[in-house]
Amino acid sequence: MSFHTLGLDAQLCTTLDALGYATPTPIQAKVIPLVLEGRDLMATAQTGTGKTAAYVLPLLHSLINSPASPALRGLILVPTRELATQVERSVRTYGHHTGFKSCALYGGAKLATQAKKLQDGVQILVATPGRLLEHLKLGNVSLESLRLVVFDEADRILDMGFWADVETLVALFPKKRQTLLFSVNLNKSIKRFSEICLKKPLTIALTPTVPDTSHISQTFYGCDKEQKNELLSYLIGSRNFSQVLVFTKTKGSADVLGAHLKESGLKTAIFHGDVPYAHRAKALNAFKAGLIRVLVATDIASRGLDIEKLPTIINFDLPPDAEDYIHRIGRTGRAGESGEAITLVTPEEKSKLKEVETLVKRTFKIDFLEGFEAKRWHIPKPKKQGHKPAQKGKKPSAKADARTKQGTKAKSESRTRPESRTKSEERTRPNTKPSAKAKTSPKPRPKSPKKDSTKKAKR
Repeated sequence: MSFHTLGLDAQLCTTLDALGYATPTPIQAKVIPLVLEGRDLMATAQTGTGKTAAYVLPLLHSLINSPASPALRGLILVPTRELATQVERSVRTYGHHTGFKSCALYGGAKLATQAKKLQDGVQILVATPGRLLEHLKLGNVSLESLRLVVFDEADRILDMGFWADVETLVALFPKKRQTLLFSVNLNKSIKRFSEICLKKPLTIALTPTVPDTSHISQTFYGCDKEQKNELLSYLIGSRNFSQVLVFTKTKGSADVLGAHLKESGLKTAIFHGDVPYAHRAKALNAFKAGLIRVLVATDIASRGLDIEKLPTIINFDLPPDAEDYIHRIGRTGRAGESGEAITLVTPEEKSKLKEVETLVKRTFKIDFLEGFEAKRWHIPKPKKQGHKPAQKGKKPSAKADARTKQGTKAKSESRTRPESRTKSEERTRPNTKPSAKAKTSPKPRPKSPKKDSTKKAKR
C-alpha cells in the first residue's frame, strides 16, 4: 500500500515522495480514508506512530479540493505549547506547495504578535484551548467557517484541567463540522467527552493492550538514592552519550540535577513548566542541533516532543503514573527506529517498577554497576524463633511467649545445676551451707546476764 492508493491529492503525494514517505503507517492507512469520507472519528494510538500526518494530510486534501477562501477552515487543539509548535511545523511541511497559511497559538507568547498573524489570514490554526479563548474574547479570530476540528492528545487536554475551556469552545463551533478525537486510551473521561463533541463516531483502536516496546532496549540499574547523581554522570561519560534526554519526577529535582551535571562539565539545559517558553524553545533547538549534550526535563517533554533519531533517554526517577513511562521511552525509537532507555531504580521505587511491569506484562532484570551497588536493595527477613505452639485458633501474646521461653530456660538450668536457686531465694534464705573446716556451724553464744547487769549498773 502507498499514499497514492489512500485517495490523497496528487500534490500531497508528490510532497510525501520528496520527504521519503513511501508506505503509510497502520494508523495512517486506517484513518485517512475515513476522514476523506467525512466521518467523525475517535482513535487511539501510541506516540510516534505517524498520528499527526493521519489527520493533517486529509485536512490539507479537503482544503485543496474546496473553493479558495482566506477564512479559517481547520482547527487543531493540543494540550501544550511544545506540541502546538511541532504540529504547526508538520502542517507547513506537508502543505509546503499548497500555499495555505497556518499559525500556532499558545500561552507564553505575545498576544499582539499572534493577533497580527491572524489578521493576515490563516486557513489552519493549531492552538491550546486557553490561548484560543483569549483571542476569541478579543475578537482576533472567527470560527464561523470552521469545517474540521481535531483534538490531539485529548486525554492530556482533559488531564491538564481544560474541561471548562473545551466545553466553551465546543459550544462556539459550527454545528455542521467534522470532528476527530485522538487519544492514547479510551478512558471514561474521553468517552464522556466524545459524547459532547462527536456525532456517531467510528472508533479505531490501535493502541495495543500491551504497549509494543520491543524496538527499544530497556536497562534498569539498582542504586541508592544518594548515588543517583554520580551514577548518571558516570553513565553519560563512560558510554559517551552524545545526546541524551533525562527525565525527573519534579521541577525541583530537574533544577538540582541540571546544576550537578553542569558542574560535572556536561553541556546541559533544563526543560520544565517554570522555565520561560522562550528559554525552553532555545534549549530544545540547541539540543536538537547537538549544541547541548543533556536535556533534563519533567514529563512535560514526555509527549509532544519530536526529536528526530534521539538515541537515548534516561529515567532518573520513575514517573508517578506507569503510563508516563511508556510516553517517556517513546521519545526514542520513534517511527520504527531503534532506541535505548535506561532507568535508575532505588529500593524506594520498587513499587513503581512493579506498576510498570504490570502495564507492559514483563519482568525486568535489575543490574548493578560496580561501585554503585544499592546497599539497601535486599532487606533480610527476620529469622523465626522457636516457641511453644499456641492453642488452636489463638495467637500467643508477646508476654505469654516470653514466659514460655523463661520457663524453658529455668527447667534446663535445674537439670544441669540442682544446687542453684533463684535470686529471690538467695535474698530470703540464710546461708546454711557448711564450711570446708566444719560440717556444722557453731551455735551462737548466749549473752551473759552478769555483763548485762554490769552495764546497767554503770549506766
